[in-house]
Amino acid sequence: MTFGYIFRRLLGTIPLLLGISLILFTIVHFAPGGPLDVYADNPSVSKEALEQIAKAYGLDQPVHIQYLMWLKAIILGDWGYSIRTGRPVLTEILLRMRPTFELGGLALLISLVIAIPLGILSATRRGTKLDDALTLASFAGISTPVFWLALLLQLLFSVQLGWLPSAGYQSIGDGSFPDRLAHILMPAAVLSLATIASWSRFIRSGMADVLNQDYIRTARAKGQGAFGVIFRHALRNAMIPAVTVIAVDFGTVISGAVITETVFAWPGIGRLFMESMDGRDYPMLMGLMMMGSVGIITANLIADLAYAALDPRISYG
Repeated sequence: MTFGYIFRRLLGTIPLLLGISLILFTIVHFAPGGPLDVYADNPSVSKEALEQIAKAYGLDQPVHIQYLMWLKAIILGDWGYSIRTGRPVLTEILLRMRPTFELGGLALLISLVIAIPLGILSATRRGTKLDDALTLASFAGISTPVFWLALLLQLLFSVQLGWLPSAGYQSIGDGSFPDRLAHILMPAAVLSLATIASWSRFIRSGMADVLNQDYIRTARAKGQGAFGVIFRHALRNAMIPAVTVIAVDFGTVISGAVITETVFAWPGIGRLFMESMDGRDYPMLMGLMMMGSVGIITANLIADLAYAALDPRISYG
């Protein structure tokens, strides 16, 4: 039954992705400026050359014709060519995926390792000063601007203490594991802060509700220890409300952490998105945004399947 459900969900994503692509294509093409502006400001580029460039990329066609041409190419597996670099869009994206997966994967791992214990601790100490302190810290983490925290960590650990490199993927001529670890620590810490704060709140809320259930009281009455009650009986059900948020954050982070990668000059998808925005690189922007849409839709599907894994009473016919 699960395979039938997955198949139906995948079929349902087709009209959804078509609608998303149409909206994104329209917004991108009607935004102020254009990919030829950088050439128009160059006196050495003639009007005839601009017309040739526009024709080569189909920019001389009406927007709806451009969309149909782009859609046909995407269906056939052709993501087009970057207007900014002239390289295939898919090749550019694949080159940037590894740094983004490394950064996003480490940040999400840090978030899970810290958020789950904090949520459990806050729920089991409800109404105490510890719970109030964790709640205050969570709200501070959620509301802290990412770029401000990134600059603050750079000032402290790179400028003042000199412990970590301020930006980049690796040192020139190096690339060893310790060197790359030193480069990834600060951006991973910045990227994980908001997710730790958010996830711990959802886990706390779910755990607090579950701990008041009758079966938890029964487990305690039978002499089950606190550790067993929490991790054997309560945690699985407490995670259900948080699964959706965690899954969506997984999809969002892996799709590219725009601000974090830009501040730390991390050569990932998020930074590529900003570079493409600056150059109005339509094919690259569409490729990146559609990939992000697919990632979020996939994360939601995984979340639905995780519900059934956490709670056997949930089934998809």
